[in-house]
Amino acid sequence: MRKYIAECVGTFVLTFLGCGTAMFLGCNTPAGVVGTAIAFGLAVVAMAYTIGGISGCHINPAITLGVALSGRMSWKDACGYWVGQVIGGIIAGAVLLLLTNVVSAPDLTGGLGSNGVANAGGVGGAILVEIIATFLFVLVVLGTTDAKVGAGNFAGLAIGLSLILIHLVCINLTGTSVNPARSIGPALFAGGEALANVWVFIVAPLVGGALSALVWKGLAPKEK
Repeated sequence: MRKYIAECVGTFVLTFLGCGTAMFLGCNTPAGVVGTAIAFGLAVVAMAYTIGGISGCHINPAITLGVALSGRMSWKDACGYWVGQVIGGIIAGAVLLLLTNVVSAPDLTGGLGSNGVANAGGVGGAILVEIIATFLFVLVVLGTTDAKVGAGNFAGLAIGLSLILIHLVCINLTGTSVNPARSIGPALFAGGEALANVWVFIVAPLVGGALSALVWKGLAPKEK
């Protein structure tokens, strides 16, 4: 149970700090894009060194799927992780909504930092962007955390930096999800188009995570 709670807390922190930065800086200027990208990346780094020793710090259902498909965790634990992650994202979405209503914090994204499909050319474009981005991100996670050839204590830093890069590329296309839990929370409270299209940011990242597991399985060193 501690692992599941850790995943809930970590996903809350990631969603709150990342989406909160997007809301208050905006993503329609270079400074806002860079600031938001850094916020998401640093949140992952911070949580990696906070809860990594407890749960491995997935804080992302797509990562959990990739890890489970790689045989590094049981499906029972994977289900527990998914529940914790989604709850954490929902709590973060609720807190962000509370901030906009109670303390009149500005929401420069107009949707609690939720994701969208319009700038990617519609649903098809958004699915393609999210599959590619999540594939690359989860591949980094699987590679850097591999027990035989991974980056050891530097894995959290490598993962956070890769998330920054992915956000820099994708923020102006989809708002960058690569994480269903991070998308579900804000979309539930933003409603409208964000909620109508949230399925894209659930399905596409999971497909990307599954593909990365298949590719890493072929790349990883075989047991003697």
